Amino acid sequence: MKKTSMWRRDFTMVVIGQIISLFGNAILRFALPLYLLNETGSATLFGVVMACSFIPMIVLSPVGGIVADRVNKRNVMVALDFSTAGLMALFTLLLGHMNLVVLLVITLMLLFGIQGAYQPSVQASLPSLVTADQLLPANAVINQVSALANLIGPVAGGALFAVWGLMPILLISIACFLFSAVMEIFIHIPFEKRKSELGVFAIVKQDLHQSFTFIRRQQPVIGKILAIVAAFNLFLSALMIISIPVLIKQTLSLPADLSDQLYGYAQGALALGGLAGGCLAGLFAKKLRVQKASLLLLGSAMCLVPMGAVLLMQAPAMVSYLVITLCSFVMMALATMFSVMMLAYVQAITPMEIIGKVISCAITFSMCAQPVGQALYGWLFDALPGQHYWILFGGALVSCVIAGFSKAAFGKLLDVPENEPEQPLPKARPRLQEESI
Repeated sequence: MKKTSMWRRDFTMVVIGQIISLFGNAILRFALPLYLLNETGSATLFGVVMACSFIPMIVLSPVGGIVADRVNKRNVMVALDFSTAGLMALFTLLLGHMNLVVLLVITLMLLFGIQGAYQPSVQASLPSLVTADQLLPANAVINQVSALANLIGPVAGGALFAVWGLMPILLISIACFLFSAVMEIFIHIPFEKRKSELGVFAIVKQDLHQSFTFIRRQQPVIGKILAIVAAFNLFLSALMIISIPVLIKQTLSLPADLSDQLYGYAQGALALGGLAGGCLAGLFAKKLRVQKASLLLLGSAMCLVPMGAVLLMQAPAMVSYLVITLCSFVMMALATMFSVMMLAYVQAITPMEIIGKVISCAITFSMCAQPVGQALYGWLFDALPGQHYWILFGGALVSCVIAGFSKAAFGKLLDVPENEPEQPLPKARPRLQEESI
């Protein structure tokens, strides 16, 4: 039988829409926290604001999954892109007319909340746009798109911010969201409306219960995977989000204009690592095995050691910067390969009719600890001036321990057949071997 290409019209348009929308999102997520750190100089405040920003994403991800399963996913993407454009237009008008911290907290919370509701629709649309054996490369493409946007966004944002400040970034982001929303109107994603006599809150309760029941009883392996990812997000992901800007902007004592540009390049290196990881996941899709996923986590954790070492040895600022940037690149590449592998695995063992809810619940659970880690690390960077290397070494040690514990869990996972037939949700789906982990 002749295989069809996954690059059909609608999948291609989803990818293009993601590039444009995520670029606008990337320059905002780079510029707004940087603006706050420049204006206040407080790592603690920076960590608290970033922690608050992530909470709506965590809360709204399950809602996004429920909506993705019950509403045309194309309409969700269009509505949220238009909403983001309106949000940033309002922020632009209010900037300078109200308290900066309050305005940034509210804007970032709404921005991350919209993103949390948006991504489940994108992820849940893939099984409708590609075949089962194309899921892993399709997820790799979506991750590559995100990485590409996150590569170009911070680099361009760093140059714009250093020369002209925040305003051009705000205007460009608004244009991106508007263009993406208009283009997404012409995407066709197969959708069958479900009939329900229940009210909105009853539907939300029912769908969340169905998702958690599926994870807890029918596929408890998903819950074990998510517990490992949540622990890693608490100690490693949160550390990277807080440490990169603080180390480059404050610890290395670089000139202000130069540090803004170098921070943009470092963020670009993170995105380039994500792009490389997505490419590697796609190229080696048939060779990657979930049983060996702990090695990717261990490699990510070990990347913190050289970063702490150059700070401990008080290496020249540019040498330290290059080591931090290179390690960030490698860490992100390994983490992206892990994320693509785990997402494809969850998609493959989840029935089509609940895939949006399950993915959104998975995102929520895996990220729930990250705001705690961000607030904690923000406080630690202020509490240990001149000794930031201890924070990096501590994060590396704990993350290595988590990776070690994950080895046993991942080692018992079963490979999913490439062409596993799509099945309706069973009343009592047989458990897989890995449920005995």
